This record gives sequence, structure tokens and C-alpha cells, in this order.
Amino acid sequence: MNYLFRVILVLCLFFLVSSGCAQYHYQVNKPLEQLDKDHGYRGRNLRPSEAKRLSEDTLLMLTFSGGGTRAAALSYGVLEALRDTEVNRAGKKIRLLDEVDFMSGVSGGSFTAAYYGLFGDRIFQDYEEKFLKINIQGALTRRLLFNPYNWVRLSSPYFARSDLAAEYYNKYIFEGATFEDMLKMQGPLTIINATDMVHGTRVAFTQDAFDLICSDLSTYPVARACAASSAVPILLSPITLKNYAGTCNFEMPDALKKALEARTLPDRQFDLANNLTPFLDSKKKPYIHLVDGGVSDNLGLRAILERIMVMGDAWTTLKYGRLENIHKVVIVVVNAETEVNTKWDRFGFDLPISAMLESYSSISITKYNTETVALIRESFPKWAEEIRRGRCPPGQISKEPGGCGDIEFYLIEVRFDALPDEAERSYFKHLPTSFRLKPDDVDKLREVARRILTNSKEFQRLLNDLQ
Repeated sequence: MNYLFRVILVLCLFFLVSSGCAQYHYQVNKPLEQLDKDHGYRGRNLRPSEAKRLSEDTLLMLTFSGGGTRAAALSYGVLEALRDTEVNRAGKKIRLLDEVDFMSGVSGGSFTAAYYGLFGDRIFQDYEEKFLKINIQGALTRRLLFNPYNWVRLSSPYFARSDLAAEYYNKYIFEGATFEDMLKMQGPLTIINATDMVHGTRVAFTQDAFDLICSDLSTYPVARACAASSAVPILLSPITLKNYAGTCNFEMPDALKKALEARTLPDRQFDLANNLTPFLDSKKKPYIHLVDGGVSDNLGLRAILERIMVMGDAWTTLKYGRLENIHKVVIVVVNAETEVNTKWDRFGFDLPISAMLESYSSISITKYNTETVALIRESFPKWAEEIRRGRCPPGQISKEPGGCGDIEFYLIEVRFDALPDEAERSYFKHLPTSFRLKPDDVDKLREVARRILTNSKEFQRLLNDLQ
């Protein structure tokens, strides 16, 4: 009887699997019927809150790195600190959190950015119990290993592990919200970053970026964007987009056209234009497979750099976003960095593949992070000059407070290297980068984020200048 039961079970599973292969499919992004710069989730379509209108001279941008729940908790701690920091503007006290115009998130950091972008201050009420202090990794593993229904669905070539994860995020974290809901919230522009698996190009979930592939982002679930941003290669499968390029009359921005024509090498603008060109041919590239955003930029900073390159210069970028009156540009980089594992230096025998993969990943990310931060710093004088040249009449550049040439940049880093105690630095750098942390570790990350931010000399300079 047991043998017969097993045979029947195998046959049932066979038929279920066969039907599953034909039935189950990932959610497909929709085509864009008509290109319209005043439609969709993009910065120019977000209106400032009442608090923000009191201080339209400040552009405050936050970038949240990858690193699983560790990165999400560190980013959350920064939001808490900004919420509790008040400044006097136009005779009124406002929270520094209300100054935030822009957030860019990668992998674990994308969850904190997306949740705040969707729900605002509600993040301080339920985000811990819905995400930070939940064993997300365990929940996904149980859905994968112990639910026969999911075995059937996963047998389909059009439904994979990240699709299953996206369903979980959609139901239990983001409540079915789409980017149209994000637009209705009218909060900071929130960019979730992923990486094209084939070309290594950063892909942002904004309508400006989706114009390139003639796709409408409005109805796309925020959960799937976060699933793409955190789709660690090998462990998780890519999230797939359909490319409709060539159907909505999209044209490459003038600055990138000129860069392609000039073909000046080496040139970052040319490289960006060259990297985007394959996306314009939907016949050669009908699908876009997205993996973890950390592969192309683990800090989320490239979203700022590349936006300015797309627009041509800093002044054109401000004008496009209706930000002509900006005099202070603030970038807060939240970096949940890891520590390079040096234990392998003590072994003389052949090392396992896992050791090589770990070293390759950590070294490449750390080196790339350093280069990106340095590039941002080096760009400040150039951007300041572009803004002054665009905003001031010829020969009349006034650098007095509030004048056309008054522009100041601040780069504030929240990273574990700022901690003076070596043991404490090592403790935080060695926390796992999975979606599972002890509640006590979450609380410690929140506290250390606040401490690093408030102790930052650059942050104190900003507060002094704002007052």
C-alpha cells in the first residue's frame, strides 16, 4: 500500500508540475502608451510638503547601501535621527526629516527607502515588526521548501525564487502598493536600484528610466522592484522586465547624443550613453534580467551622478526638477559596509571556491564604493560652477547668502569606520548581511546610526549653517 501511495503521489506531482510549467508566470511590466514627462513616478511630478515649502533652498538626499537587514536597520536609524532633529527655518521649527527630497536605496537599503516613500511617518510605527525584527530569510525558506504548491509553481520556467520572494514582500510588507501609490504619497523621490545582469548597467525604478524601454511604471509593484534590487546572484533568481523600446517615440537625451557622436575616450558621459544604447533595441534585447543593485553600485550614489550626466550638467538637472532656488545640496551616504575577511591569509593550502567568491565580492564592492564617494566629492566644484553659470547673469555672480552664486555642498557619511573603538567597528562590520538579525542587533544598529550621524563634523556644519 505504501508503495502504491508513493506511485500515485509521484504521478500527481508529475501532472501538477506539467500544468504548472504552462500556467505560472512572473508579473509582466506594462507598455507605455504615450511618452509624457508630466506623467508617472518622476521627481518633477512630486510637489513639496508644507514644511518643505518653508525652506526651498535646501536639497537633502539620502542614499542607503546594500547589506541585508543590517543595511535596512542602519538606514532606519538615520531616519529616526533626522526625525528627532529640528531646525529653525523661516521662523518655524521643522524636522530635518521633512527636508528630505530624494532617497536612493540598494538591496537591503531599498526596503527602508521604499517603505518610507510609500508610508511616510508610519514607518516609525510598524516597520520593525513587519521587516526589521522578522526572520524574512526563514519565512522565504519555508515557502520554498515546505509548500508543495510552490514546488509546482517553481517548476515553471517563467516563475522563480525571486518571484516567490516578491509575492511575500508584496503581501506582508508593502501591502500591494505600486509606484502610482508612491506618487500619490507625494513624499521624497525614492529610487530603487537594480542591475542588468547582461550589461551590468544600473537600472532605476523611476518613470524617467522606464521611458527608455517604453514601459509604464505606474502599475508595477514596489515589492518586485525591491525583490530585483536584492536578488543576490546565485542565491536568488533575476527579476525579468519586458522591453518595449521603440514603441513610444523615446529619444536619447541631447547630452548623451552628443557624447555618442563625439566618442571622446575616456569619458563617463560617453560610457553611460554607450551602456544605455542596447536597451533601445527591443529586438536584440527583448528582455531585461535584473539582479542585486549592489553589483553596479552598492551605495546608491550613482543615481545622483548618472542623473546629472543624463541631463548634461547640474544646473539643467535642477531646472528639470523645478529646483532653481537651491542653495544647499546635502548628500547623506549610509554605508553598511562589511570587513574584509583576513582569516584566509593564515592558511597555506588550496582555498575553497566559497573563499574566493567572498573575497571577490567584498573587495570589488569596497573599492568601487571608495571610488564613487571620491568622484562625488571631486564633482562638487564643477557642479557649483555649472549652477552659478546657469543661474547668474554674465559677470554678475554674487556669492552672498541667497545670491545667485550662493551654493554649498555637504557630503555626510554614516559608516562604521567613523567609530573610534576598534572592537565596536569590528562587531558591526561582522554582522550578517542576510535578511535575519537578532532584535538586539537591530536596536544596536539604530543607536549607532544616530550616534555616527550626530557626531559627524559635516553634519554639525550643516546644522550650524541651517540655523
